[in-house]
Amino acid sequence: MSLKQNVESQIKSAMIAKDKVRLTALRAIKSMILLEETKEGFSGTLSADDEMKLLTKAAKQRKDSADIYEKQGRADLLEVELAELAVIQEFLPKALSDEELSAAIQEIISSTGAAGPKDMGKVMGVASKQLAGKADGKAIADKVKALLNS
Repeated sequence: MSLKQNVESQIKSAMIAKDKVRLTALRAIKSMILLEETKEGFSGTLSADDEMKLLTKAAKQRKDSADIYEKQGRADLLEVELAELAVIQEFLPKALSDEELSAAIQEIISSTGAAGPKDMGKVMGVASKQLAGKADGKAIADKVKALLNS
């Protein structure tokens, strides 16, 4: 089942359950999918990779908003963003732990033959593709930088 079909069936369930927060998050995902599908030059359906990028983008938006609301002391808005983030994360693959991320990046460094900080771009290109949806881009960059500098 595609992400779009899965989200649509989840929307129906959320409507029946009268779960407003879940419904809002699911509608946001559906909206992102529809916008991507109607974009100029797009034909067909979204690939699994495109779906992961959309979900990752949506999750990152919620995290950033939550950080801002936390700094501003807006607990009411923070709670909503975190609840929507939890719904979006249900569709994302399980995030890698710190140890798993280190091991995966170490393997990428070995396979690319990177020797130091000057090779960060080469490693990041491969790591970003392989670990998309499994780890945050900033976490990947920080871990690559730390491993290449050691």
